[in-house]
Amino acid sequence: MSNHHVQLVRDYIENIWNEGQTERADEYLADRLIQHNPNLPDGRKPLVEFIEGFRKQLPEARFEIRRIVGDDGLVFTHSHFRPQPGHRGTVVVDVFRIDDGRIVEHWDVREDVPETTVSGHDVY
Repeated sequence: MSNHHVQLVRDYIENIWNEGQTERADEYLADRLIQHNPNLPDGRKPLVEFIEGFRKQLPEARFEIRRIVGDDGLVFTHSHFRPQPGHRGTVVVDVFRIDDGRIVEHWDVREDVPETTVSGHDVY
């Protein structure tokens, strides 16, 4: 089950966020999506409207998944988001809860990619 959930989330990020195929949102998102991002309301429709506006402002924006794992109905992604090519970007960790083949709940945390780190390791 976890492999199917991981693929669902991978496809969701690629098709909906990176490619802007919002007409396919019902394949991935529950109608009554519970949203824990403080800047987004609950529901599939408000998220689709947000993504459409987001893609108009940042048509070259992309999430590059660096790590993804699923466990017991949860999928975690660690991604490098860039609003445009060449931008340092933001590291994003998303947590998705899957039920009945759809994303039903979402949490996320973000951190801007710094120029340098004390350890010398990238944050993504």
